Amino acid sequence: MELKLTRPICFFDLETTGIDVAKDRIVEISVLKVYPNGNKESKTWLVNPEMPIPPGATAVHGITNEKVANEPTFKQLSKEVYNMVKDSDLAGFNSDRFDIPLLAEELLRADVDFDMKNRVSVDVQTIFHKMEQRTLSAAYKFYCDQSLEDAHSAEADTKATYEVLKAQLDRYSDLENDIKKLSEFTTRRRNADFAGFIGFDEDEEECFSFGKHKGKKVTQVLQEEPGYFGWILNADFPLYTKKVLTAIKLRSLNNKF
Repeated sequence: MELKLTRPICFFDLETTGIDVAKDRIVEISVLKVYPNGNKESKTWLVNPEMPIPPGATAVHGITNEKVANEPTFKQLSKEVYNMVKDSDLAGFNSDRFDIPLLAEELLRADVDFDMKNRVSVDVQTIFHKMEQRTLSAAYKFYCDQSLEDAHSAEADTKATYEVLKAQLDRYSDLENDIKKLSEFTTRRRNADFAGFIGFDEDEEECFSFGKHKGKKVTQVLQEEPGYFGWILNADFPLYTKKVLTAIKLRSLNNKF
């Protein structure tokens, strides 16, 4: 079943130096852009992460320090990557919890003002886990009856994820072929930031999801303990979390006038 689209959607996958969203870097990114008329374009970039690739990461994706030594940095690629995804919804396999947060960090680090305000995301892994509880290779075999060659190659994983989502729509009649509905289905928990440090309470207001102020409204904490804002900005939190917190602070200041 082909996707019913009202705007483009970009399936993407990252290979990285590790799994820490705030600290690790992209070494390969592949994007498959699907348009409402069915046209597709794809692009894959190797990226110099400007840090050593740990042997454990190389063992997973096969990308060595030597392979990316002469490749462009993400900052050099950032505008090209952003121009490909800026008008699109996003989709991937485990993308809500890893790929989108890490992509956001890399873009913000490159001074590209990325956010998710005007787009939705579809995490194909969540559909799979809710329906079948398996991995991408197993999903590809289960839904598409094919073996996933070159697993942990960003390009192969990206194309497999796209094919799996289409096959999921064929298999599950209760899955609506609508990107916004699929986004709602694959959202595990709604947060104000990608990393889940700032969530929403029963009043739909931002609240902290960690630490000594867990469950408290962000605006209340910023008013009662102004230094907490500075501590987060200077601590090792993701850039997107800091961006969201700054926006809340500016909004609360504007509401006073």
